[in-house]
Amino acid sequence: MKVVFMVAEKPSLAASLATILSNGKNTTRKGFNGACSVHEWVGVFMNAPAKFKMTSVCGHVLGVDFTSKYNSWDRVDPVELFSCPIEKKEAMPKLKMPAFLAQESKGSDNVVLWLDCDKEGENICFEVMGAISNSVMGNVYSSTVTYRARFSAITEKDIKAAFNNLGHPNENEARSVDARQELDLRIGCAFTRFQTKFFQGRYGDLDSTLISYGPCQTPTLGFCVQRHDAIQTFKPETYWCLQVTAISKDGQEMYLDWHRVRSFDKEVANLFLQLVKDQREAKVISVTSKEKVKARPQALNTVELMRVASSGLGMGPHHAMQIAEKLYTQGYISYPRTETTKYPDNFDLHGTLQQQQNSSEWGEEVKEILKSGVNRPKSGHDAGKWKLYFNGYTGC
Repeated sequence: MKVVFMVAEKPSLAASLATILSNGKNTTRKGFNGACSVHEWVGVFMNAPAKFKMTSVCGHVLGVDFTSKYNSWDRVDPVELFSCPIEKKEAMPKLKMPAFLAQESKGSDNVVLWLDCDKEGENICFEVMGAISNSVMGNVYSSTVTYRARFSAITEKDIKAAFNNLGHPNENEARSVDARQELDLRIGCAFTRFQTKFFQGRYGDLDSTLISYGPCQTPTLGFCVQRHDAIQTFKPETYWCLQVTAISKDGQEMYLDWHRVRSFDKEVANLFLQLVKDQREAKVISVTSKEKVKARPQALNTVELMRVASSGLGMGPHHAMQIAEKLYTQGYISYPRTETTKYPDNFDLHGTLQQQQNSSEWGEEVKEILKSGVNRPKSGHDAGKWKLYFNGYTGC
């Protein structure tokens, strides 16, 4: 009987996948590293009986760093960090992840990688393949040995569809992450060391042992400082405005806006106030009507998800993504990290809505939409990633 080794990106995801793929008939044991469990069951793979082993990593298996020679701030010029050699090291040595994967995959005939469907997940695929290259029976880099499952949601329909339509890891996407990691390391460390030493030399009483630099964090800090300076230099100025309520002949109240909006001169404001008080009636001299149409919303991407969570729910970005990741793992939403704002033409909007119609919160609205006909979302940007959508509802 074939042995098929499967790897997910996190322990909770591995448990969900194993339950779906085994129809709830898997057994579970703890791995020797204490962080990851191994789920086992018997099924069918490529039309043949097979024993399945599903486990997980805990994010990246490896990370990049400089060789020990370049760790000294005093002996190494920061400019050398742009060209010096780098190496890959275990991301979390305490978990012994490469050894754990090698042990659990020993003697396996095939590998199916269930890492998250983004570039980071693609990169982790190759990290896993490197860790088990000497344990799997065949060549782990062969297209007949290792397969890649691509899915956007933890639902039975999506997972079983992915299992029946396996592809292969994308090396180009994995290498793009390697390039990004190397750039982050070289640029971040070089500028961090340079500006820390520079400012410590310039300001002897500097209350900081490290002034870090990051390609994202530094420009963001610049925006924060710019806004802080604007607030600090702002000089408040008193102004006056008129608020008038008019009542029509049929008793309806209307709130009138002052065309001038405000006056910074109190005497001028009082003058206009007195003019209004002296008039008991108002005459409509012109009517202008405008029709406004609210555009259909686009598909939700990660940035818009965080913005809506912040403005509508008062949740910070980090908290919002924590909740989104949890909902994704539990099968309530699709993969939340995406740049795509466009649904494909063949996306099953009707089926997705049907899953929502039993909600006590919005079920009636969903039924009304299904009854009147679905108006497709506005076309957006296709970044080649999964779009974000809801699969079900928590017990409302």
